[in-house]
Amino acid sequence: MRDVCIVGGGVAGLAASIFTARAGLDTIVVDGGESILARNASLENYPGFPDGVDARRYLQLSRQHARNAGAEFELGRVTRVEPVAETALDRGFRLETEGGKPLETRRLIAASWSDSDYLVPLDVGRIQRGSKHFVNVDEAGRTAVDGVYAAGRLANEPHQAIVAAGHGAKVGLAVIHDSEVDFYHDWVAPAGYFTGRGREIPPGCEEVDETERKRRDERARETILDAFAEPLDEEPTMHPSVERD
Repeated sequence: MRDVCIVGGGVAGLAASIFTARAGLDTIVVDGGESILARNASLENYPGFPDGVDARRYLQLSRQHARNAGAEFELGRVTRVEPVAETALDRGFRLETEGGKPLETRRLIAASWSDSDYLVPLDVGRIQRGSKHFVNVDEAGRTAVDGVYAAGRLANEPHQAIVAAGHGAKVGLAVIHDSEVDFYHDWVAPAGYFTGRGREIPPGCEEVDETERKRRDERARETILDAFAEPLDEEPTMHPSVERD
């Protein structure tokens, strides 16, 4: 049984997976094949890209980040989720997928805008607005069902990539806290930052010396330079209702 299953490989789901995987939780992302962000011609309101960035390139880098963190991916669409209880202490959920084997997980993050039909058996509290169904959550993304969370647009967050990423990270932190693993700081400090003051290094933090800092910087620059070395030969996906020649 997995620790965390994230349904949806878009911005919110990827951000959540980076946090949960880096915290040591066994994380799998079930990716339906396309993020709605792939329809974006140019992503231009994301901090750190002053002249914008190709949305598909951004998604590729985010998926690479999640894999580097330890998250696994499975391509497919989840069709149904039901609760399971192997023992009194080992409870979770079984996910049925199209053409794949069922998955079992202790915690589920729904980040699959705009599909939430698979959650109907759990009665998480869906809210219909027009043809869409949002999922009712608390401020940390928790639903009415213990162990089930929703992130990003599905949780009625605004429709911007930076908001979806931030909310996905916030939900990932909620899962970490509820899983009773050590609090996740995600802070890499220069050598002596904590120990030089007689303090223990907090969970989720580390200290690195100058040599290691430069090594990481070089690796990060190589990754980005390689990613942007050539134009990306991948066009935006048009809305399904638009006919194209």
